[in-house]
Amino acid sequence: MNPREARTPVRVGILDDHELLLDSLSNWIRDHEPLFELAVAAPTWVELVHSSAFPVDLVLMDLNLSEKVSIEARVRTCRAAGASVIVLTALDTPEERDRCLGAGALAFLSKAQPVRDVMATARSVMGLMDAGAGAPARVASFVQPATKPHLSDGERIALLLYVDGKSTSEVADEMHVQFETAKTYLRRVRDKYGRVGRPTSTRADLIRRAAEDGFLT
Repeated sequence: MNPREARTPVRVGILDDHELLLDSLSNWIRDHEPLFELAVAAPTWVELVHSSAFPVDLVLMDLNLSEKVSIEARVRTCRAAGASVIVLTALDTPEERDRCLGAGALAFLSKAQPVRDVMATARSVMGLMDAGAGAPARVASFVQPATKPHLSDGERIALLLYVDGKSTSEVADEMHVQFETAKTYLRRVRDKYGRVGRPTSTRADLIRRAAEDGFLT
């Protein structure tokens, strides 16, 4: 049997309030992607999560919707439900990239890319790189996590507080410890990630590491 035929198709959900892109992605998956199954195509967040097909394996999600639900909340909800997320956007800025990847999205792609390139990235994040020619186009910090460092309870709590936007002083206050103790917790977190080759030189890096390792779900 052909290995491709033996695979269970990846169930895909698409969330985009632009009808043209929604139709384009939907039709491409149906016509050209035998390893993917279109489970739901929704123009609103409410329709996606209330669909009987949700949760899915992969969500292709528009960054900006008219609904007042943040991208962080949308990505984290999908990740908590077991779905991988790729964010598509017309607003490609470092700030928006950090927001999406920090929340747990596996890729951040421009809508200007051809659909075939978007799906090449989808094959990559879902481990299906043998399914088509070509490398994924501009995967924005897509990371397959390497070794997950073991964090003590204090280090994990300090990390969660810090990536939630608190300063080191505020982390110390929340944990009812001295400033130097909180500082030491965070230094140890950075050291442990550094030893396994996963840099954490900035707060954005720490947010990514926490999302990759499931601390934000």
